[in-house]
Amino acid sequence: MITLKEIYRIGYGPSSSHTMGPRKAAERFLEKHPEATRFEVTLYGSLAATGKGHMTDWAILDVLKEEKTTIVWEPKIFLPYHPNGMKFRSFNADNEQTDEWTVFSVGGGALAEEGQKTAEFKDIYDMNLATDIMNWCVSTGKSYWEYVKECEEEDIWDYLAEVWNVMKRAVERGLEKEEVLPGPLNLRRKAASYFVRAEGYQASMRTRGLIFAYALAVSEENAGGGEIVTAPTCGSCGVLPGVLYYLYKSRNMSDKRIIRALATAGLFGNIVKTNASISGAEVGCQGEVGVACAMAAAAANQLFGGSPTQIEYAAEMGLEHHLGLTCDPVCGLVQIPCIERNAYAAARAMDANSYAMFTDGVHRVSFDKVVEVMKKTGHDLPSLYKETSEGGLAEGFQQMWDLRKK
Repeated sequence: MITLKEIYRIGYGPSSSHTMGPRKAAERFLEKHPEATRFEVTLYGSLAATGKGHMTDWAILDVLKEEKTTIVWEPKIFLPYHPNGMKFRSFNADNEQTDEWTVFSVGGGALAEEGQKTAEFKDIYDMNLATDIMNWCVSTGKSYWEYVKECEEEDIWDYLAEVWNVMKRAVERGLEKEEVLPGPLNLRRKAASYFVRAEGYQASMRTRGLIFAYALAVSEENAGGGEIVTAPTCGSCGVLPGVLYYLYKSRNMSDKRIIRALATAGLFGNIVKTNASISGAEVGCQGEVGVACAMAAAAANQLFGGSPTQIEYAAEMGLEHHLGLTCDPVCGLVQIPCIERNAYAAARAMDANSYAMFTDGVHRVSFDKVVEVMKKTGHDLPSLYKETSEGGLAEGFQQMWDLRKK
């Protein structure tokens, strides 16, 4: 497995694979060909199908410049390696092609060329399975975050500290805003009203409302193009901060403990990215919100004093109960049902934590097995349910939209 910096990327929404990844690809191609007088970028599959809603064209044109760049949309052509394919071409003053580069946005803002798992980082973790890492924790008496410490460079803790600061700022900004989000849905932000209403309740209802509010705040910031952290993606970026911010505020958790919980959460997200996928275009929303729920459940369980087996159990439940979740964004925007799913998954992560804490950590289905099943389930899903905006809720909304126009 590679560094946790791959899972936690600091950037701007609304989509890690459709906005952050293409922007990064454009920057690399421009760096290689600053002399080019013209560019042509072809977007394939899911990138083309929901690219305009996810601001893919804006991300690329902002780098390569609109007056020099032509974008070709090919939503019906899916390249074999991954649904999020891009082909960059550069041309000289005589309009002769000087180079061509095919690259894929594989989730979480990461890029890969065909045949590669990632184009950016080397493997630094000896173990890729949760069961092996859990057994290491049990035999050494150490925790998951200490395994991260064993494998990463020392600067990982400064990086995670910055990740936590960006998450906190996203929550706090999101709680202050009340305007309508960009796009044709005219969807109004809800985080501020949830926060105010939650303060009026007692005990469990207040807890639930605050978790909803914090997760909504970050997800709405993402939908509005604000600065967030992929955890593991932009589309699922509200789940983990929603849980951690709640525990930080309500349980007086120190920053150091939160950062260690981030390390544990990132480790479980990394296991999924290595052995399956966190790309909605490849495996559906189970790979985004489902993985985020697992990460948040593991982090919460550690903060509540869970054992290595209980932490693994909490993560397993977080992912298991999202199996089969489709990616069907209405109008291609990271708004409906994405924002609501983040809030609900944050609450489910806390439920998984609570359930695991009542057990001794022993259970029949391992986290690794669920990851294996999630990968197979995602590949078996029809493509229209994987970030194409053509099936599921997106299709139903489009039919309703067409009727309204009549």
